[in-house]
Amino acid sequence: MDQPIQTDFIRWIVFLPLIGAIINGLLGAKIQKRLGKGAIGIIACTPVIIGFGLSVMALVRLTALPPEQRFLIDNLYTWIHLGSLKADMAFLVDPLSAVMILVVTGIGGLIHIYATGYMHDDNAFWRFFAYLNLFTAAMLALVLGDNLLLMFVGWEGVGLCSYALIGFWYHDHANARAGNKAFIVNRVGDFGFVLGVFLLFWSLDSQGHGTLTFREMARWASTLEGQTIWGLSVVTVATLFLFVGAAGKSAQIPLYVWLPDAMAGPTPVSALIHAATMVTAGVYMTARLNVFFSMAPFTLQLIAVIGLLTALVAATIALTQTDIKKVLAYSTVSQLGYMFIGVGVGGYAAAVFHLVTHAFFKACLFLGAGSVIHAMHHEQDMRKMGGLKQYMPLTFITFLISVLAIAGVPGTAGFFSKDEILWLAFSNHHPVIWGLAVLGAGMTAFYMFRQLFMVFFGESRADHHTREHLHESPRVMTLPLVILAIGALLVGWIGLPAVFGGSLFARWLEPVIAHGEHHGSHALELGLMAVSILVAASGALLSYLMYYRGAFSPDRFANLAGGFFYRLFDNKWYLDEIYQVVFVNGTLLLARFWSAFDHYIVDAIVNGAATLTRFVSWVNGLFDRYIIDGMVNALADIIFWTGNKFRRVQTGNINSYLYGILIAVVFAIIVKLRYWS
Repeated sequence: MDQPIQTDFIRWIVFLPLIGAIINGLLGAKIQKRLGKGAIGIIACTPVIIGFGLSVMALVRLTALPPEQRFLIDNLYTWIHLGSLKADMAFLVDPLSAVMILVVTGIGGLIHIYATGYMHDDNAFWRFFAYLNLFTAAMLALVLGDNLLLMFVGWEGVGLCSYALIGFWYHDHANARAGNKAFIVNRVGDFGFVLGVFLLFWSLDSQGHGTLTFREMARWASTLEGQTIWGLSVVTVATLFLFVGAAGKSAQIPLYVWLPDAMAGPTPVSALIHAATMVTAGVYMTARLNVFFSMAPFTLQLIAVIGLLTALVAATIALTQTDIKKVLAYSTVSQLGYMFIGVGVGGYAAAVFHLVTHAFFKACLFLGAGSVIHAMHHEQDMRKMGGLKQYMPLTFITFLISVLAIAGVPGTAGFFSKDEILWLAFSNHHPVIWGLAVLGAGMTAFYMFRQLFMVFFGESRADHHTREHLHESPRVMTLPLVILAIGALLVGWIGLPAVFGGSLFARWLEPVIAHGEHHGSHALELGLMAVSILVAASGALLSYLMYYRGAFSPDRFANLAGGFFYRLFDNKWYLDEIYQVVFVNGTLLLARFWSAFDHYIVDAIVNGAATLTRFVSWVNGLFDRYIIDGMVNALADIIFWTGNKFRRVQTGNINSYLYGILIAVVFAIIVKLRYWS
């Protein structure tokens, strides 16, 4: 196994945002007061921008190396060395992590710049950027860590920061509740992740290869063949546990419910969490450990099914949402489902490719939505918008490009990445998954064009005051939109389908990830591509006729089956209510039961024992007082009385003594005469 090339600049990709977080976190209030919010923005944005430059430098260095040697490592020191467990504080750049750090620092940097304009009026400006920098540093540690333990540090770091950022406006109860929900749901997933890590280590250690370093784990993965636990393959059980963690971070059924509520946070947070960082962690982890997941076909099948269900359920919910950010939130959940379909059919590179393209167009959509909300005085209801393209032309154009990308219009980034996943699903003998995923793509096109028409076309439905003040966002907010929109147009061309020459992106990842196999002709691939384009176009056309032309009333569809489906989708399949009843109320009921058990059983036993002890002590006290003490005191009284009587004999009077002698002599004479004569 080739040793990675040692370098010492990779650490700064992580440490620079961390330093920015420390400075703003500890000194931000004073800096903001003395130097203004501009200084805070510079302290926050500069480390991420420099980090992007270092990431580009790492990429350039990798490209200069032969494919099999594309590994750079920055080893700081030995972090943990206990028995056979050895974990270094080391950061690894390989083709996979290079892609991820470019996304995190590049798109994350644009979001930082955008946020300086969006959050400018917030008094806690410094605190927001301290959290944002810390979040970025944690995500970079997650993707750069060369072992599972260091990845877990970043994994937990993004979970903690998401809690702080989602609940940033914590004075609003809904925001604080959303932050708590995100934190708690992710803890459920993280528990599974930890179990998977433990099981992998113990299993490898039992074979004499105890390690958590990724390249060493990949080397010795084959030694786990044939090992079982609980009647199942060890690798299957471990990957199932790991997928629980991935489902929590990347919002898959049943742990996706936190992500839509995360919209309570500021819009830049939504863009960062939903596009470039936290939700991609689960996809990245499965790709990083692809050797183990490929050894567990049952796990992959389950991942594909759950990914499909997530994509479809989230898409149906998005059809009925009226909050501009909620539509995008459920769209994110749905697109993450497509990424896991890619993982489940063995297309790890395709899943990561969709992760990259999605980061561009979804970040652009969220930031575009933030631009609209900013202009609409924080109004998020799409029913109160309309006609905004004439007031916000740049926001409209960038939003339109991103809608075309997510809908899968040919030539855009989303078309190439989504088509690759669909083709892998079909060619790897999953036609049902392919068919339902294509249906989901049609729904994606429908609800995204629905949003576009409701927000930017038609007559303005805003109130008179809002309409008078509508304007394009400042350049610091629109420039990131333009760059992201360009990416949404162009970045897909690095992943051309096999029929057009094959994916450069997949070949780039081959040292880390084996490309998914294709089983089909180019003619079949083109035919399937045409079907998916036709279905997406049908969804867009239906949206156009319904929300732009008014040829069909949305109420006609809402009233189908007596409105059953509309109510089901509008109420998010009642999953939040089910979770409330089963998990939240169930937990509270269990807590109340154990509280009652503690009060009426445990406390009764304890209090009863205490009462019995007091009674026995009281009886003991009575016995001691009236029997033991009584006998002792009575004996003492008798002796005292007797002594007192005898004491009177000792008067000191000679006449008394003579009378006593006389009486004794007389008494003795009488006894003598009576008994001895």
